[in-house]
Amino acid sequence: MCVYFSVRDIIPATWVNDRDQFLYPDKMWEKDIIFQNNCLAYTLFKNNIQSSLGINHWIPFTEQEVNAKEKFQNNFMSDFIKGKIEPYKSETSLFVEQTSSIATPLQFSKEAENTFSAGLELWKYYHKKEDAKKDASYYEIREYFQGRNEKGRLKI
Repeated sequence: MCVYFSVRDIIPATWVNDRDQFLYPDKMWEKDIIFQNNCLAYTLFKNNIQSSLGINHWIPFTEQEVNAKEKFQNNFMSDFIKGKIEPYKSETSLFVEQTSSIATPLQFSKEAENTFSAGLELWKYYHKKEDAKKDASYYEIREYFQGRNEKGRLKI
């Protein structure tokens, strides 16, 4: 789903490509672990996850990394990224090479690593605030700092 979401969101549909952004030229992407992991990183920072709608499983950092005042309800994503959780394996398993038999930390491109570094600094800054939610998502942190306009949309 992260690959689908990323490709669908990044490539705009125009009259030239119409629905071509949903096609792929070959099956090379299935073996490109860095591409798949980068799609996960994109999804982590480009979604509408809200902790008010339930437990936030999409926090890419631990409480210690962001100096949170309280323990997060769930550390699934940070544990998964660090290789503490073995991914589900199938014949076409994403996020893990088929030759791997144990969980290993995910590898990202330099750009994705820079995104994580910037995200970590943002989470740290947010958790210094007195009214910070303990399980805030990236979307909620953006909303906290940007606010909303008179139409109820996030300010840019």
